[in-house]
Amino acid sequence: MPGKDAMPSTVERSDAKAKRTWVETYDSAMETYGDEGGRARRVAFAALKHTHEKVGDHWEPKDGKGPSDKQSSGPGRRTSRPTAAGVDANASKSHLMDVAKKLDIPGRSSMKKDDLVKAIQKANNRKTDKARGKK
Repeated sequence: MPGKDAMPSTVERSDAKAKRTWVETYDSAMETYGDEGGRARRVAFAALKHTHEKVGDHWEPKDGKGPSDKQSSGPGRRTSRPTAAGVDANASKSHLMDVAKKLDIPGRSSMKKDDLVKAIQKANNRKTDKARGKK
Protein backbone atom coordinates (compact mmCIF):
# COMPACT_ATOMS: atom_id res chain seq x y z
CA MET A 1 0.00 0.00 0.00
CA PRO A 2 2.04 2.98 -1.21
CA GLY A 3 -0.40 5.48 0.33
CA LYS A 4 0.34 4.20 3.81
CA ASP A 5 4.09 4.58 3.25
CA ALA A 6 3.69 8.07 1.77
CA MET A 7 1.33 9.30 4.50
CA PRO A 8 2.43 12.64 6.01
CA SER A 9 2.91 12.78 9.78
CA THR A 10 0.01 15.23 10.11
CA VAL A 11 -2.32 12.59 8.65
CA GLU A 12 -0.76 9.86 10.82
CA ARG A 13 -1.81 11.89 13.89
CA SER A 14 -5.39 12.17 12.60
CA ASP A 15 -8.52 10.04 12.85
CA ALA A 16 -9.11 6.79 10.97
CA LYS A 17 -11.27 8.45 8.30
CA ALA A 18 -8.53 10.96 7.45
CA LYS A 19 -6.02 8.13 7.14
CA ARG A 20 -8.39 6.05 5.01
CA THR A 21 -9.18 9.03 2.75
CA TRP A 22 -5.47 9.73 2.28
CA VAL A 23 -4.50 6.11 1.52
CA GLU A 24 -7.40 5.33 -0.82
CA THR A 25 -7.04 8.59 -2.77
CA TYR A 26 -3.25 8.40 -2.96
CA ASP A 27 -3.30 4.79 -4.14
CA SER A 28 -5.96 5.53 -6.76
CA ALA A 29 -4.04 8.58 -8.01
CA MET A 30 -0.83 6.53 -8.23
CA GLU A 31 -2.66 3.99 -10.41
CA THR A 32 -4.05 6.76 -12.60
CA TYR A 33 -1.11 9.18 -12.85
CA GLY A 34 1.93 7.31 -11.55
CA ASP A 35 4.38 9.41 -9.59
CA GLU A 36 4.11 12.34 -11.99
CA GLY A 37 5.71 15.21 -10.10
CA GLY A 38 3.98 14.46 -6.82
CA ARG A 39 0.52 14.59 -8.37
CA ALA A 40 -0.79 11.68 -6.27
CA ARG A 41 0.18 13.58 -3.12
CA ARG A 42 -1.61 16.74 -4.29
CA VAL A 43 -4.71 14.74 -5.20
CA ALA A 44 -4.74 13.03 -1.79
CA PHE A 45 -4.44 16.37 0.02
CA ALA A 46 -7.22 17.83 -2.15
CA ALA A 47 -9.55 14.97 -1.20
CA LEU A 48 -8.63 15.27 2.47
CA LYS A 49 -9.37 19.01 2.44
CA HIS A 50 -12.96 18.28 1.38
CA THR A 51 -13.68 16.29 4.55
CA HIS A 52 -11.11 17.53 7.08
CA GLU A 53 -9.33 20.69 8.12
CA LYS A 54 -5.88 21.08 9.59
CA VAL A 55 -5.92 22.06 13.26
CA GLY A 56 -2.50 22.28 14.82
CA ASP A 57 -0.45 19.21 13.95
CA HIS A 58 -3.29 16.97 12.70
CA TRP A 59 -6.49 16.92 10.61
CA GLU A 60 -9.98 17.07 12.15
CA PRO A 61 -13.31 16.29 10.46
CA LYS A 62 -15.20 19.29 9.11
CA ASP A 63 -18.85 19.85 9.97
CA GLY A 64 -19.79 19.48 6.32
CA LYS A 65 -18.14 18.26 3.16
CA GLY A 66 -16.83 20.67 0.58
CA PRO A 67 -13.79 22.58 -0.60
CA SER A 68 -11.75 24.36 2.05
CA ASP A 69 -10.51 27.23 -0.10
CA LYS A 70 -10.59 28.68 -3.62
CA GLN A 71 -7.78 26.41 -4.79
CA SER A 72 -9.53 23.21 -3.75
CA SER A 73 -12.83 24.23 -5.34
CA GLY A 74 -11.77 23.88 -8.96
CA PRO A 75 -9.23 22.54 -11.39
CA GLY A 76 -5.97 22.76 -9.54
CA ARG A 77 -2.77 22.56 -11.53
CA ARG A 78 -0.91 25.69 -12.49
CA THR A 79 -3.37 28.19 -11.10
CA SER A 80 -2.79 31.41 -9.22
CA ARG A 81 -5.59 30.74 -6.73
CA PRO A 82 -4.28 30.80 -3.17
CA THR A 83 -4.46 27.77 -0.90
CA ALA A 84 -5.23 28.02 2.81
CA ALA A 85 -2.93 25.08 3.60
CA GLY A 86 -5.64 22.94 5.14
CA VAL A 87 -7.43 25.73 7.00
CA ASP A 88 -11.14 25.74 6.13
CA ALA A 89 -11.18 29.28 4.73
CA ASN A 90 -14.80 28.75 3.61
CA ALA A 91 -15.95 28.16 7.20
CA SER A 92 -17.80 30.83 9.14
CA LYS A 93 -15.88 33.43 11.11
CA SER A 94 -17.39 31.91 14.26
CA HIS A 95 -15.88 28.52 13.41
CA LEU A 96 -12.50 30.09 12.68
CA MET A 97 -12.67 31.89 16.03
CA ASP A 98 -13.27 28.52 17.73
CA VAL A 99 -10.24 27.02 15.96
CA ALA A 100 -8.13 30.08 16.86
CA LYS A 101 -9.20 29.70 20.49
CA LYS A 102 -8.26 26.00 20.44
CA LEU A 103 -4.83 27.01 19.09
CA ASP A 104 -4.54 29.83 21.65
CA ILE A 105 -3.94 32.54 19.04
CA PRO A 106 -3.50 35.92 20.74
CA GLY A 107 -5.53 38.88 19.45
CA ARG A 108 -8.06 36.64 17.70
CA SER A 109 -11.07 38.60 18.93
CA SER A 110 -10.10 41.67 16.88
CA MET A 111 -9.10 39.79 13.70
CA LYS A 112 -11.00 39.81 10.43
CA LYS A 113 -11.77 36.48 8.75
CA ASP A 114 -8.77 36.59 6.37
CA ASP A 115 -6.48 37.45 9.28
CA LEU A 116 -7.83 34.49 11.25
CA VAL A 117 -7.11 32.14 8.35
CA LYS A 118 -3.50 33.40 8.13
CA ALA A 119 -3.01 33.22 11.91
CA ILE A 120 -4.37 29.65 11.99
CA GLN A 121 -2.03 28.69 9.13
CA LYS A 122 0.95 30.02 11.08
CA ALA A 123 -0.14 28.30 14.29
CA ASN A 124 -0.65 25.03 12.39
CA ASN A 125 2.83 25.30 10.88
CA ARG A 126 4.41 25.95 14.29
CA LYS A 127 2.62 22.98 15.88
CA THR A 128 3.50 20.68 12.98
CA ASP A 129 7.16 21.73 13.11
CA LYS A 130 7.20 21.11 16.85
CA ALA A 131 5.61 17.67 16.43
CA ARG A 132 8.21 16.80 13.79
CA GLY A 133 11.02 17.90 16.11
CA LYS A 134 11.87 21.04 14.17
CA LYS A 135 12.41 24.43 15.77
